[in-house]
Amino acid sequence: MQLPSKPPARRLGDIPIKVVYLIGAILGTVLAVVLIFVLFSGDVPANKQSSEQVVPVAPVPSASATPSASPSPTVSESPIVLPPVPESKKFATLSGTASLVSGLITDKTVGITYPRLASPWKAKSFPPFSIAQRIGKVAIPHTVVASAMFPGDSPTTKPSTNADYREIATQAARWAMRTQYPKGATLAWTGSQKIPVGKGWSLGFKVTFTVNGKQQVAQAMVTIVEVGKTKPAMLMASIPESNKTRWPDLNTLITQVRPL
Repeated sequence: MQLPSKPPARRLGDIPIKVVYLIGAILGTVLAVVLIFVLFSGDVPANKQSSEQVVPVAPVPSASATPSASPSPTVSESPIVLPPVPESKKFATLSGTASLVSGLITDKTVGITYPRLASPWKAKSFPPFSIAQRIGKVAIPHTVVASAMFPGDSPTTKPSTNADYREIATQAARWAMRTQYPKGATLAWTGSQKIPVGKGWSLGFKVTFTVNGKQQVAQAMVTIVEVGKTKPAMLMASIPESNKTRWPDLNTLITQVRPL
């Protein structure tokens, strides 16, 4: 009996072209992976760090701390020197005609309430204040009543004494002198008292300044109010002599501002 003969061995030319392409693709992929590991294995860091950048928060400097060298809006400005603040000084009744009170402004963002003054006062947007009432155009010196959180740094501890609030009110008056009046303005205190309700302090002051070579004055006030936070609320008002008939409105505000 004759055994079946072996099938002839396949030559390279007998392999289907699709199989050749498939084998070539597999070999090429394996080779590429090996090359990647060889070439870039030295670029992997030993301790991989997160790509997120963490920015540290700087602590609020104390009064005795050395000033930071970082930029500040007031670095190039001369310090505003104020006269000593009276521990107690009754507010004088200013001459003029007080505006009618048309209601109350309740500033929930800040945490205080105070009188809403009738015409010619108008409620206007006036950053950085939360709520503002103004007369006339936006120009220094402004005729303005406005509320905001105290614009300085938060105290490291919550104020507790009248002296604490009087000091913060002094800082608020210094801020008002820098932002609401021409450079070179001077101040004289016209009142210094504890607020009628709650914890806080009010300061009244007369500002003397020069515009276009003419000396002018304004009457102003700041009130600092404890509102349950480390940083207190602030009510600020300034009325230059161009609207001096409204100077008594400052007395209205000082006697009626309240915490919520």
